[in-house]
Amino acid sequence: MDTNIRHRTLQMLVLIIAGELVFSLPFHLARFFRPSFLELFNLSNTNLGDIFAVYGLTAMVSYFFGGLIADKISARKLMTVSLLLTAFGGVYMSTIPDKLGMMILYGYWGMTTIFLFWAAMLKATREWGGNYTQGRAFGFLDGGRGLLASIISAIAIIIFASFLPIEINLATTLEKLNGFRSIILFYSALTAIAALLVWLFLPEPETANDNKQSSNFGKIIKVLSNRLVWLHAGIIICAYSTYKGLDNTALYAYEVLGMHEVDAAKLFTYGSLTRPIAAILAGFLADRIIASRVILIMFFILIGAYIGFTIFDASASSTIFILVNIFTTFFMVFAIRGVYFALVNEINTPKHITGTTIGIVSFIGFTPDIFFGSISGRILDASPGIEGHQNYFLFLSVIALIGVITTWYLRKTNN
Repeated sequence: MDTNIRHRTLQMLVLIIAGELVFSLPFHLARFFRPSFLELFNLSNTNLGDIFAVYGLTAMVSYFFGGLIADKISARKLMTVSLLLTAFGGVYMSTIPDKLGMMILYGYWGMTTIFLFWAAMLKATREWGGNYTQGRAFGFLDGGRGLLASIISAIAIIIFASFLPIEINLATTLEKLNGFRSIILFYSALTAIAALLVWLFLPEPETANDNKQSSNFGKIIKVLSNRLVWLHAGIIICAYSTYKGLDNTALYAYEVLGMHEVDAAKLFTYGSLTRPIAAILAGFLADRIIASRVILIMFFILIGAYIGFTIFDASASSTIFILVNIFTTFFMVFAIRGVYFALVNEINTPKHITGTTIGIVSFIGFTPDIFFGSISGRILDASPGIEGHQNYFLFLSVIALIGVITTWYLRKTNN
């Protein structure tokens, strides 16, 4: 294999590993093990939504300033420090803190995972993709992250299940607690290992500070004056909301489909297996017909899928349809997620303000971290059971419709 190809492959693998593991502690545990997470930390859906809102608030500020710092300091340095600090937070989480402690922890993670990491990783990915393979670059990144998430979550489920009796419903709180502590420490160790890989194998750029002559204020004004940037951010708000909407899949399986906790976690893991396929296929497609068109099509399909959940009940005759619909939703969400940062290149963002643009787009686009969990938690708690979940999917269908409108307007404006 050509040396340059080996180097690029290794660089992408490191970006994939680091890019997924930095978010594993804040998100994997609550996503794959939602029922157990709520029980062991003594949280309601509303409590968890409020905890994620704290993460979102700190992350929102971090997106903005992290974009500026990513144009000044190399991704290698920023990402290494980020991963180490995030892993340290996992050690604290293993003590099973109370609600206040969890809020402080998620606020801390909002800084470690975003301020030091996010824009640096995406800037490195854009540089990897060059001028003609942006779709593939971001598709490989997100698809690889999805594959890694599925593999690691499958291992975590095995670790958790090893602490439980054969009759899982008979497990004691102590058995669940010991199993959960083990997977927290498992994720913490992997995150620390990812920091080492970044330091060893992600190269320093030839010129890390190539744009010192441009003031931060000047770059911010230039980005904010571009209407396409605002539309890009609007697309990400909608797409990221549908992504966060997947977090309640395990709860839906548990409360509506009647699965027990481990099978509910497995369903989410199986759905997540579509992520690498969806993201990579969307990436190749985006390089052929441009990312915005791919995103528009996927939002249309999502509207139909969400409406389907509001129509069909959980009867045996509807189960197959519901399961197919779940996997369809996962595929479309991951396809959009895989290419929405390829829009940075599609709207002709100058390379020297890539970090600042990503920071501002993310600052606006990831605001669902602030409001989505609180809104969805209240929707579910207001009407326990299938009615609450149907209302939840109706809420998601409205978000997907807004995504269609925003993407169409970006395409019209850009043309």
